[in-house]
Amino acid sequence: MAYMYDNLRLEKGMYHETGRSFSQALEAADPSENYKGTPLENLDAFQRQLKRFDIHVKGSRSDVVEKFFQSTESAVLFPEFVSRVVRQGMEEDNVLPSITATVTQFDGMDYRSIYSSPSDEEKSLKRVEEGAELPHTYVKTQNNLVKLHKRGRMLVASYEAIRFQRLDLFSITLRQIGSHIARMHLEDAINVIRNGDGNDNPADSFTVGTAPIGGTKGSLTYEALLDFWAQFDPYTMNTILVPNAVMLDMLKMTEFQNPLTGLNFQGTGSLSSPLGATLLRTSAMPANTLIGLDRNYALEMVSAGDVMVEYDKLIDRQVERAAITSTSGFAKLYNDAGKVLSI
Repeated sequence: MAYMYDNLRLEKGMYHETGRSFSQALEAADPSENYKGTPLENLDAFQRQLKRFDIHVKGSRSDVVEKFFQSTESAVLFPEFVSRVVRQGMEEDNVLPSITATVTQFDGMDYRSIYSSPSDEEKSLKRVEEGAELPHTYVKTQNNLVKLHKRGRMLVASYEAIRFQRLDLFSITLRQIGSHIARMHLEDAINVIRNGDGNDNPADSFTVGTAPIGGTKGSLTYEALLDFWAQFDPYTMNTILVPNAVMLDMLKMTEFQNPLTGLNFQGTGSLSSPLGATLLRTSAMPANTLIGLDRNYALEMVSAGDVMVEYDKLIDRQVERAAITSTSGFAKLYNDAGKVLSI
């Protein structure tokens, strides 16, 4: 049986088609739906091209980097391979999906979000008599733009240095680059939660030992966490971001040594607190600080496209100083859904 992917013409221009990525351009030219019921139905268009050129990217029998450059057409696949592996590194142990309410794809560098800031009176659930006017919830655009930031790494290596490296081994370096980029985006998110997105909306900040938080400054207790939890009504503190030292302090509390908490951690690798909140440890958090938030309402992630690589350089084997970048920003949604506690 003859398949379309065997005769597809690959060229650099597929990387800069307006409004779609290289993968999307491949899918448009060679739709996956045409392969339903065939041995190739579980492969996407890019994976079918790897099969076409007999390029193995995983496992002990993975090919060397030079295999991508056996022809001018197969070389076009190399930047997409780099992009996919970097994206895989960004997704491994990535905290961002656990703290963002929504992700908005946006083509640009300056983004204006919306917000709703109801008063206590507007939050109350009132009985509405027949014929009476319903309470209002006002949704407005933010006064100031949310700035997006390009984060990335420079891949510095000569083609001669990597041409005979196995793709499986080379992928480890690319995944590490992706992990570093994700860490930088997380730092941006934490900064927006704490200090706002430029629209005069920093998070409410509390300090242990200062009303309404009990305890003694410099020492975190379960009672102080309860006081902090109580500040979230009508939201629910379902996520807590902590640095490593604060995580250790919390795990040493008697209340966190519940056998069910331990079983959940052993079974899933996820830690939940007696307050019902998921604990997320990250070195991107400042020392002696924790952030509590309702992840369903606190933060919007704005992403400007996919992982970008300098495809011209990679296709032409000019790997030296090839930039790999990702552009994202963050906007506050409901300001009261995220709060900061200093110990």
